[in-house]
Amino acid sequence: MCPFAYQTSRWIREVREQTGLTIKWRFFSLEEVNRAEGKKHPWERDWSYGWSLMRIGARLRRVDPALLDDWYRVVGHELHDLGGKPHDPPVARRLLADIGAPDDVFDKALADPSTHDEVRADHQRVLDAGGFGVPTLFLGEQCLFGPVLVDPPVGGAALTLWTVVTGMAALPHVYELQRPKTAADAELIGRSLRPYVEGRDWVSINRGEVVDLSELTGLAAAEKKLPDTNPQDGV
Repeated sequence: MCPFAYQTSRWIREVREQTGLTIKWRFFSLEEVNRAEGKKHPWERDWSYGWSLMRIGARLRRVDPALLDDWYRVVGHELHDLGGKPHDPPVARRLLADIGAPDDVFDKALADPSTHDEVRADHQRVLDAGGFGVPTLFLGEQCLFGPVLVDPPVGGAALTLWTVVTGMAALPHVYELQRPKTAADAELIGRSLRPYVEGRDWVSINRGEVVDLSELTGLAAAEKKLPDTNPQDGV
């Protein structure tokens, strides 16, 4: 459900297209990481926006990893490009049909408690490696946060970024490389986040703090309509 993880996924798909890279999608829950004390864990709810979509993904991965690949693609496109609501069960069912998933996968995923376990295991792997959010990449056993981007590069530029990322992974004592954001950068980021803000039904939280995206995106009215409890912001 994270817009930046989705943009990174678009970039890594482009790298795969050009290089034959093997991508193994895994799960991480910002909803759980950002859970307020006293609130339910996502696995304690009958339906939890990001967590339930990941449980469906876990079931799909057992059937065919290519179905999980398609699932992440269509869920991300629906939310982050179209401003839709893939976290609504009827929309999720439609998207499953669109990718040719088995008819019973939605119900079987939610009826099977082991899909909770599968998502939790992937989530814990990131935490055990010192990770804290998404996008997170594992290159072998090397864990990297990022790259965080909008307008994902394509063609040769995508491969240039891949060289940067793999080069950093090869240097274990390089911990951070960050570009300061200009006003023009903020405007670009705000435009890219508009569909996400229009489609979501939760507040965004970063390391325990609610993030107000209204000024960045120009969607102040939409921001005010969102609930200030039960934040769910995370695949």
